[in-house]
Parts: sequence; structure tokens; C-alpha cells
Amino acid sequence: MKNVKLIALLGILTLLNACAAVVVGGAATGASAAHDRRTTGTFIEDEAIELKSLKAISDEKDLSSQIHINVTSFNTIVLVSGETPTEDLRRRVIEIIRNIPKVSHVHDELTIAGPSSLMSRSGDTLITTKVKTKLIAEKNLDGTHVKVVTENGVVYLMGLLNREDADKATEIARQTGGVQKVVKLFQYSSKE
Repeated sequence: MKNVKLIALLGILTLLNACAAVVVGGAATGASAAHDRRTTGTFIEDEAIELKSLKAISDEKDLSSQIHINVTSFNTIVLVSGETPTEDLRRRVIEIIRNIPKVSHVHDELTIAGPSSLMSRSGDTLITTKVKTKLIAEKNLDGTHVKVVTENGVVYLMGLLNREDADKATEIARQTGGVQKVVKLFQYSSKE
């Protein structure tokens, strides 16, 4: 019975997360862009890279039906995470994304495996939420400058930070329950 309640709760959290994104998406994007260290043009370009990448993948039905991927762009550097069942499909995905205009670099974090389950993805969403909450609550760090992506318990951190803030963010993520590993993909700036 406990497991059924946990599954139901995770399902509700996932749906609420999606609903909130739809309701406040436009306002949140505007607020995020205003507070972001990237230029407005780069912020918009990153959003376009993510959308173009996902559309290019979904347009290839034989590919998209076999894989689960996440595409995250920060400062035109793209993180591709998820699962593909074969090395050939992994190479195909990466090649498609490398050919998206304005992509400067691709971090290939795809694993060779079948697509992850909804339960696993819900757990990853929960980990991301916990990490982001702890980052934002940290008094000596502006957690809104850190992009957090979780895939199979592995937390990827992106952002434009100085090394001290990047180290703080990394340590916060490492100390968060459920995190298996932290991968730093920061771009470093000088101390402000």
C-alpha cells in the first residue's frame, strides 16, 4: 500500500510540475531571462536550440520511437542525456544535434540502454527539485544561475559561475538525497 501511495504522489508531482510550467511558462521565461547572466539573445538561442533539437529527433519516427533523451542548452553548449538502445542510434542523435545551427559544443551523456521508466524519470524530477530548492535557499550563492538536469540519479550542473560558487553548488548537489553522482559542466567567470 505504501508503494502505491508513493507512486501516486510521484505521478501527481509530475503532473503538477507540467501544469505549473504551462501556466507560468511565459512569465517564468521572461523572469529567467532578466536574471540570467547570458545575454537575452543567447538565452533565446538556447531555447531555440532545445526546441529545434527535439523537433529534429521527433521528425525521425524510427529514431524517436526507440529512445528517451533530454536536450539542455546553456550558452549554446548542449547537454544530451538519456538512453538509446544501440551505439548507432546514439551516434545518430548526437550527429543530428551537432548539426543544429548555433550549437557550439555537445556533451554526450547518453547511455546505451532501453528508455527509462516513468517511475525513474519521476524520481529524477524529484531530485532536480530538491537540488534546485537547496541551491536557491543557500544564502551565499545565487542558485538561479545554476541549471540542474538529472538523469538516472546523475545530476548535471550547468551555468556561468566563478569557481567558488561552482564548488558550492557542486557540494550542495552532492549532499542531496538520491544523488548518485554530480557532473560539472560549468563555464567559469571571474569573481564578481
